[in-house]
Amino acid sequence: MDGDVVLCERDGPVALVTLNRPDKHNAVNRDMQAALAATIEALEADDDCLVIVLTGAGDKAFCAGADMGEVLERGALEPRPAGAPPPPPAPNGVGAVARAKKPVIGAINGYAYGLGAQLSLSVDIRIASENARWRFVGASYGLVVSGADLPRIVGPAVAKELLFTTRVVDADEALRIGLANRVVPAADLLPTSLEMARQIAANSPGAVRWAKRVVDAATTIEAGRAAEAEAGRALRGTSDNTTRFRAAAERVIGGGA
Repeated sequence: MDGDVVLCERDGPVALVTLNRPDKHNAVNRDMQAALAATIEALEADDDCLVIVLTGAGDKAFCAGADMGEVLERGALEPRPAGAPPPPPAPNGVGAVARAKKPVIGAINGYAYGLGAQLSLSVDIRIASENARWRFVGASYGLVVSGADLPRIVGPAVAKELLFTTRVVDADEALRIGLANRVVPAADLLPTSLEMARQIAANSPGAVRWAKRVVDAATTIEAGRAAEAEAGRALRGTSDNTTRFRAAAERVIGGGA
């Protein structure tokens, strides 16, 4: 496991996984994607680990989204030449969290924007600090992000509002609409999350995993995820997408809003 951009600590059957790029508001770069995927996969294979708690380092951000500077540096906004094969799939930490069979609690300790908001939807339970904020920014970049999963959590009408407007959702509103299970003072966030994890770990591991599988089967619509993937193929790399993302990235890198 990567001891730099992703940290992992153990408390008996509970694993605490921390996104560790506080100087970048825990923005996700390729190293973090790979390290998070490897960490989650290792914990999934560890029979002594029963519950995972996921949080961000520092007191400002759970995860501020993708590392825009890295995206620009590696030329990821350049369109793929016609007929060229797609690049091989890279390690996907967000996907590894979404696929986890063990329960995952998100301790949302600050900003969860863009890819960070999507990551927060991949966990099973979200406990938020009072300074937690969500923003589903895909439409501002010409993309659809989190459209498949947000409706099952907050309902279709609220999901459309948040996806269409890309506005900020504070902790109080997140609690009201069901995006957060609980809101607690920042100092209580990890103790509350770890205590809940211990309560879960005290129950039958098999029953808990089956409960997760049953609830997910009852609420996850695969057609929605297929449609979101289709939207990504249609929108990603278009002039609208690349122009909007580049402008946003330059604002962020330049210290703007």
